[in-house]
Amino acid sequence: MPHLDHDPRDERVGAWDLTVWRTRTGRLLVAVTSRLSAVLGPHLALLALLVGSGLLVTLLTGASAEIYEEVDEGEGVAGLDRPVLDAALRLRSPAADTAVTWFTDLGGTLGMPILATLAVLAMTLAWRQWTPALLMLAATTGSVAMTVVGKSVVGRARPPLVDAVPPYETSGSFPSGHALNSVVVAGLIAYLLVRRQHRAWVRATTLTTAATFAFLMGMSRVYLGHHWLTDVLVAWTLGLAWLTVVVVVHRLLLTLHRRKRLDRGPSVRA
Repeated sequence: MPHLDHDPRDERVGAWDLTVWRTRTGRLLVAVTSRLSAVLGPHLALLALLVGSGLLVTLLTGASAEIYEEVDEGEGVAGLDRPVLDAALRLRSPAADTAVTWFTDLGGTLGMPILATLAVLAMTLAWRQWTPALLMLAATTGSVAMTVVGKSVVGRARPPLVDAVPPYETSGSFPSGHALNSVVVAGLIAYLLVRRQHRAWVRATTLTTAATFAFLMGMSRVYLGHHWLTDVLVAWTLGLAWLTVVVVVHRLLLTLHRRKRLDRGPSVRA
């Protein structure tokens, strides 16, 4: 049966020790987490940090707010929205539309949960750990919440239906949920995998595949006329911010486990 204990092998990505914090900010985070862990226990401390990190993500959306201001004023990056969509219109063909629609469905409300579940199930069973499932649950809960709130608060209209490839979508356009969730899900899967991959070229392939998937998912939304380019740019920004938070919080948990193991002595297996 899977368990909650972590494997010491998960503490490294190649030569990089995930439990070593070289910056002052990192060491401060470790100190705060240690205090929380002493009161709540490591797993509740992880939950508390994830919930509290919602505030951090809000602060990290400065780049997204700047993009939205340009959208609202029709300047800067937003000036590319219409030209990029026009370029996509010129590239379309029945065969390409079908292929891109099939691909974009992988990042939808049905396709993405299936992909995430299959990946997590495989890792959970292979490694006999609940860690992949718990991290994916936390990551996707946050990304979905960010998507829903963003669409509700901004309320930006999608590109005109005459420029879109059916089936049409009617929810808010800003930010792109497909793009945001693909960054979080693909990024987290890559993070979990590279900790168990020993060859540098394999890790590089994993990271490149995840980045390519997220990039193509975002661009598919523009190609199909379901989102403006700036919807996707914001989604990538938010997705990377939240993914960073999840990874950092997990590193903090690994650090606590390692300290606890070392305090107990080398004979005790984590």
